[in-house]
Amino acid sequence: MVWKNVNQLKSIQYTCGHCGNIIATRDGFYSNDNQAIYLCTHCSQPTHFNGRGAQYPDVAPGNDVGHLPEDLAELYKEARNCVAASAYTGSVLLCRKLLMNIGVKQGAEIGKPFIHYVNYLAEQGYIPPNGRGWVDHIRKKGNEATHEIALMSKSDCEDLIAFSEMLMKFIYEFPNKVPAPE
Repeated sequence: MVWKNVNQLKSIQYTCGHCGNIIATRDGFYSNDNQAIYLCTHCSQPTHFNGRGAQYPDVAPGNDVGHLPEDLAELYKEARNCVAASAYTGSVLLCRKLLMNIGVKQGAEIGKPFIHYVNYLAEQGYIPPNGRGWVDHIRKKGNEATHEIALMSKSDCEDLIAFSEMLMKFIYEFPNKVPAPE
């Protein structure tokens, strides 16, 4: 992609919300109300900075998890990308849905109330020691986002994504890193 009429702005360093690279650049566009669009030196994608320093798209929290089933990987990516797009309530709802889908992937019956999936994961040993509180936190935040007139915050999402990541690494990634018995 080639951008036309690119200006030299005050140099800044940021993590690109498109490619995830930490970059420093001066190339971009500015407005007369202290807003700027910088171009990533790695992927050439634009990042908008408003006059208050907020970045759009922001950086998606969390890390990739190996060995995930494709549909879980897509849900997890969507939850992370919602945060990057400042769609925090959507991210919380997706983390809740992710828990339900993990339960079904591990053998829970489809079409049950949400608490069934939480209990199933706990009873089958998929929730690590001291992890039940986190699962309940996701359930409560998800219920709050679903049934109440409440907006979720970025920090709510970052916590839920961190726990979801850890849970999926515990269930999917780490077992696949153990060498096969000889």
